[in-house]
This record gives sequence, structure tokens and C-alpha cells, in this order.
Amino acid sequence: MSEVNSPPRVGGWTRFVTARPRLSLLAALLLTALAVLVGSGVADRLGAGGWEDPNAESTYATKALEREFPDSQPNLLLLVDAKGASVDDPAVVAEAERIAERLKGERGVTGVGSYWQSGAPALRAKDGHEALIAARVTGDETQMGETLDRLAPTVRGTHGPVDVTVGGPVAVRHEMQTIIEEDLTRAELIALPVTLVLLVMVFGSAVAALLPLLIGIVAILGTNAVLRVLTEFTDVSVFALNLTTALGLGLAIDYALFIVRRFREELSTGAEPLTAVGTTLRTAGRTVLFSALTVAVSLAAMLLFPQYFLRSFAYAGIAVVVLAAAAALILLPAALVLLGHRVDSLDLRRLFRRGREPRPTVDGGGAWARSATLVMRRAPFFAPATAAVLVVLGLPFLGVKFGTADDRQLPSTAEYHVVQQHIRDGFPGSPGGGLEILAEGAATRAQYTAYKERIADLPEVRRVDGPLVKGESAYFTVLPKGEAVGDPAQRLVGEVREVRAPFDTEVTGTAAVLVDSKHAIAQQLPWALAFIAIVTLLLVFLLTGSVLIPIQAVVLNALSLSAMFGAVVWVFQDGHLSGLLGFTSPGSIETTLPVLMFCVAFGLSMDYGVFLLSRIKEEYDRTGDHNEAVRHGLQRTGGLITAAAVILAVVMVAIGTSRVTNTKMLGLGIALAVLMDAMIVRSLLVPAVMRLTGRATWWAPGPLRRFHERFGLSEGEREELKADVPERDRAERDKAEARG
Repeated sequence: MSEVNSPPRVGGWTRFVTARPRLSLLAALLLTALAVLVGSGVADRLGAGGWEDPNAESTYATKALEREFPDSQPNLLLLVDAKGASVDDPAVVAEAERIAERLKGERGVTGVGSYWQSGAPALRAKDGHEALIAARVTGDETQMGETLDRLAPTVRGTHGPVDVTVGGPVAVRHEMQTIIEEDLTRAELIALPVTLVLLVMVFGSAVAALLPLLIGIVAILGTNAVLRVLTEFTDVSVFALNLTTALGLGLAIDYALFIVRRFREELSTGAEPLTAVGTTLRTAGRTVLFSALTVAVSLAAMLLFPQYFLRSFAYAGIAVVVLAAAAALILLPAALVLLGHRVDSLDLRRLFRRGREPRPTVDGGGAWARSATLVMRRAPFFAPATAAVLVVLGLPFLGVKFGTADDRQLPSTAEYHVVQQHIRDGFPGSPGGGLEILAEGAATRAQYTAYKERIADLPEVRRVDGPLVKGESAYFTVLPKGEAVGDPAQRLVGEVREVRAPFDTEVTGTAAVLVDSKHAIAQQLPWALAFIAIVTLLLVFLLTGSVLIPIQAVVLNALSLSAMFGAVVWVFQDGHLSGLLGFTSPGSIETTLPVLMFCVAFGLSMDYGVFLLSRIKEEYDRTGDHNEAVRHGLQRTGGLITAAAVILAVVMVAIGTSRVTNTKMLGLGIALAVLMDAMIVRSLLVPAVMRLTGRATWWAPGPLRRFHERFGLSEGEREELKADVPERDRAERDKAEARG
């Protein structure tokens, strides 16, 4: 009997994983319990900001102003409504001044000012019935949230002749953080039972269906513990929790589906459970490890950006990928050894068969093979037609406008959104949203005045206030004519920075932060894309040994994301379906969101791509028949990839039910991307393109081919499998393929 026909040896990694399966599971249970303890309360330590570049001029100016002029930059606004009377009515004035005095006595509040104190026109509504009290809440985000929770109930409501509502950036961020926590809990309650039902439909067995779900829960709890530890050393965004839940469930289910499917496949051939686990780890286990590497690479690219919003997703993403892969490659094999054939227990689908013979659940059946045959036969049509559809769907992204996250991220009924929208509509200029200039260096009053006049002469400037002088520093406020972050305000940032002065000047404010953030992303984006492309090309080459397949994988994956980006602009920027989906369109896309969505969606696309390519490669190594390898690969993985994509889409749609627009955009956008990738790109475009490239698909120059033979990986034993195929048979197939 040849070695290829003998039972696979159990050694190395398999022996390590399966030697003491009960001990492995007990250790995992203890570590998970520890993760629950460490990760508890993680949401309370996460921030709701992180969009600014910490190395930018605007960030330096913001910190310097907080240090030198702590009463500047108000982040809390109280909207005082005189209930139809004039804000200059004596009773209104007296009550407003009393509220302002009370605010000054609150712990953690400084820089209290108001229309009644300063007479500033920007703090008085156009109709004269409302005015603002402005203040600054100090401390980190946790401290500011605690101050707001203590303060808001005491000032909100009716006070004699006036009604008071609360707004301002600190209120918006705190409300955003609170809503995200609540929505995440609701999303988990939606996603977990629906996911379990779908897994039962895929596997039939309730026991097999529970395994991926348990792996996902372990990955999520472990990642929460990692994030909690990271908050001791760096800032982490609360939005990262959404990615933790989505990827924790999605990737764990992907990996577990792949491993359990292969394990059941081996059992169906008569293999013993321990032998089946060994074969599974040498084949599907390698693919899972490779897939985890490709996803981690895409997510790691976000570490190249300075904004902690993006870096947070890298922290969460890498942690959850590593933990999901580790659980799938360590805990899951141990559980499979213990379960053995009982992995098929509790087949719930028998309730609906009514005496019919059970249908196979491991194989995709002939439907995927027939689909692949049809697509490859009509490849000259399917390849360009599918690519053209994806390009057309992505065209709206050409009109993208980048902005910053503000109160319009909140539901339209949220108090803080209502207050901020009321201020935008009813007050002149942008109260609390202008540009701020820090002047450093010795200067005379005349020099300050001359500089102020030059700023006031700029066409987009409504008014310049200041300077407020302290030592050798001074502070100016510039009120733009339009919106605080509109295109004119962003142009004004550059114009103000170009105005010459006999002292050093730094510009900050909402528009300046946005300009600097866009600049930081534009600087780092080419490096991030190059990192993803180069490492992905290398990994796919190591998997396939082909020069062309890695290029195809990168190009087709990028193309598969076009529909997501087009939909994001058409829906969330242009406001189509805003009523149905329940959000207010700000008319722009937050600057960091496309970067985040690209990295996540590209990684998930590569995840599915690796599953498909590994099976195609295994069959090609076994038979040497290119077309048959593509058909077989799609037959074996088409149903699996589609099921995994649908389950991940369910999780992402659950995330997309969030009331915060950015989270809704992230969830629904990535759900669309994974469905398009699984159902369009993997089903139509990949087989069509591989049919057109034919055997050239597997070409590599001699040095690279020898490099792959030494260092490459694949799902299957290449040398042994090839030995089982006579050279004459392969030559016959090669001639047949050449004839088309």
C-alpha cells in the first residue's frame, strides 16, 4: 500500500492539540472566565473621539489653549428659550444670570459665559427669543461624562420664565458613547439567536451548530479583556466594540464552519475521529491559519494612521482574529476529538423531513459545479459584464465629500441633536464651531490689531473676536460665514494659516481638525495600501505558488468593494433611504470611515478568497486539471462561503441597526460588501477570470517556483497527491485544456 493511501499520521501539532482534550477545554474555560473579569466595564473606559491627528497643528493648538486659556473652547452649550419673550426681558435676564452663576459653582466646569454677560451676537438667536450659555467641562472623557450626568438633570427643564436644554460637543460625545453601548447589547441579542438558527440550517446538527457560536463568544470575551488592558496604556475608541462583536462572531463562524465541515467530510470516508482531526488540521487548519494572517494584515494597516479611532480598530481586529483562529485551531479540535461522531447529534432538520432521506450537508452538491461550468463556458461574457456592474455600482463614490462626526450621528429625536440642529438653523454663524488662533511670542497691541484686521479681511470671515492676551500668548476666535465644517470653512483654515504675522500662529477648531485629519490620512494611505497589497501578494503566492493568482486576488477583492463604497455615498452622504433607515444625512462621510471599511472588508474578502483558492489548489495538485480544479473548488466551498457570508451579514446588519449613523454605515456597508463578494465575485468573476487565464494561472518563474516548493503552504499534501496522478493523464488533460 502506498504512503498516500495509508492513514495520516497523528503527530506534531495534532498530538499537542488533542493529547489531553478535556484539560485543554478546562484551561479554555478558566481563561474565558478570567477574560470576563478583566474585560468587565471596558465600555466605560473607551472614548467616543479619536478622529484628530495627535501630531497636527490643530491638536497642538487645542492642547496649548486648554493649558494657557482654560476658559476658551466651550464644549457645553445651554440653550435658553424665553418662551416667546425677548431674551432681553428683565425676568429672562435675571433667570439666565442665575443659571450661569449656578453653573460656575459646579465641580469640573470652567469658563462659563453667556449672551447676557458678553452681548456677543453669535450667542443670540436670529428671532431674539433664545440665547446661549457656554461653558467648558474639564477632564478626560470619563470625567466629562460623569460631570455631564451630574449636571444635566439639574439645569435641564423649566426655570421660571425660561426653558433650558443641553447641547455642545461634550454632550454629543457622551450620548454617542451611551447609545453605542446600548445598541451593541441589542445587536448581540439579535445576532446570536439568528446566527444559531442559520448554523442549524447549515449543519443540521444542533451540536455542530453550537461549536462555531462558542468559539465566537470566546473570541469576543477575550478581545474585550485585551481592550481593557490597552486602555491602561493608550486611548481606545468605543466604536471598536462593534468590530469586536462582528468579527468575533463572523470569523469564528467562518473558521469553525471550515474545520467542522472538513472533519465531517473525513468522518464520512470512514476515518476515526482522531485521524479525522489530524487530516483536518493539516488541510483546513492550514487554510484557517493562512486566512487569519491575511485578515490580520489588512487590519494591521490601520496602525499606520495616527488617529486613535483607526488604531483602535487595529487593536480590536488583530486581537479578535488571533483569538478566533487560536480557538478554532486549539479548542475546536479538542472538542471534536471528544465528540467524534456525536458531532452530528440532535439533527433538528429531521423534524421537517417527514420521512424523506436526509440530504448531504457537507458537500455543496452539483449546483455549484453546474454554476461553475456555465460561468467558465461563457467566461468571455461573465468576466467583463460582472466587472462592469461592480464599477457602475461604485461610481457614486467619485462624488464623495469628507466631513467630521457631529451631532447628526445621533437619532433625530435625541436632545443633543435637536439642540445642535436648532443652533445651526436659528443662530448667526456657528456658535462654538469657529476657528481658534493661538498666537505665541512677544507682540505689541498694535501688532495684534494689525493681524486681526488682516484675518477679518478674508472673504469667508464673518467676525474676529479677541485677542485675549496672557503673557506672551494670545487667543483669537474667527467666526466663518457658513457652516463650521463646510468647504468654505475648510478653505478658510488654509487662508488663515497663510496670513503672515510677527509671531507664531497655530489654528485649531472643528474645520482645522478636519483639514489636518484629511491631510494625515492622505499622507499615510499610500503606505497602508502598499503594505496590504505587498503582504497579501506574498501570502497568496505562498499559498498557491502562482504569480498571477495573487494579482487577481488583490484586483478582484478591491473591485468587489466598489459596490460598498458607492452605496455608502448614495445612501449616507446623499441621504437616499434616510427615512427608511432612520438617520439624518450630514451631507458628507466621516473622513476615517472609508479607510476603516476598506481594511475590514478587504480582509474579509481575502478570508473567503483563501478558502476558495486553497481548495482549487488542492484539487489542481491532485489532478493537474485546471478547469476541473476550479469546478471542484467552487463545488466544495461555494455553499460554505455563501453560508458564512450570510451569517456574517446577519451579524453586521444587527450592528447596522444602531442609532448612531457611523455604526449603521459600518454595519450595513460591510454586510453589503461580504454578500457581493461571496455571491458575485466568488461565484461569477473568479471562475470566469480563471477560465480565461487557463493554465497560465499557475505559472511562476523558476526561482519563485523553487522558493514556493521549499517555503509554500497549501491545503493538502502536494507531493503525495501529485504522485497519485500519472504523468500521461496530466498530459492528456493539458492537451484537452489547450484545445479549450
